[in-house]
Amino acid sequence: MTGFGFSWHGLRLELRCSGALWWPGGRALVVADLHLGKSERMARRGGPLLPPYETAETLRRLSDEMAALDPAVVVSLGDGFDDDAAAGALEAEALGALGSMAAGRDWIWVAGNHDPAPAALLPGRMLPAMRLSDVTLRHDAQGDGPDISGHYHPVVRLAGARRRAALVGPRHLILPAFGSYTGGLDAADPALARWVAGGFAVVCMHRALPVPLPPAAGQHHAGQAHAG
Repeated sequence: MTGFGFSWHGLRLELRCSGALWWPGGRALVVADLHLGKSERMARRGGPLLPPYETAETLRRLSDEMAALDPAVVVSLGDGFDDDAAAGALEAEALGALGSMAAGRDWIWVAGNHDPAPAALLPGRMLPAMRLSDVTLRHDAQGDGPDISGHYHPVVRLAGARRRAALVGPRHLILPAFGSYTGGLDAADPALARWVAGGFAVVCMHRALPVPLPPAAGQHHAGQAHAG
């Protein structure tokens, strides 16, 4: 089992155990918060020196999903890069990998708070947001939705460990960070829980495992999400 299928606001979706979202109807693969170039950015700003392998590992995992699904569209929901300079500092090997993966596909970089305007040499196009049917794809959840976003790097505690998870609420769907060097915010944190209370999490393990989220005060339903 590689994913968890469900219907949400008229879209039939699959949350993958990798943390990616797959929309079969439009052959669209959606990922959030790749944070490519994080080790380079931290070294450049005088932070701790991390082994510079996260970009290659993140791209390898993304390439595996693309090989499995053959998407026509790939959407990065913001913070594809750890900052705009990191986009320009990508090594030739990483740029070549991105170019190969983007060939013959529509590749969309949604602007994030870390990368509002990444380098023009990247494949694909930059958008502030986009639409799938009646659902907006953007970097961070806003207003009444419905929207699909990232930004918060959600995690849940399960079996004694913090695990990346997608959060599905009545009006907001928040993807986990796909990048290899990313932390996470607990789904119970008020800054995150307010968007998805009463919904469910899909935990990224060897399979995509759905678990309920606690409801908000006075809330007794989980909106328009239906598993199966």
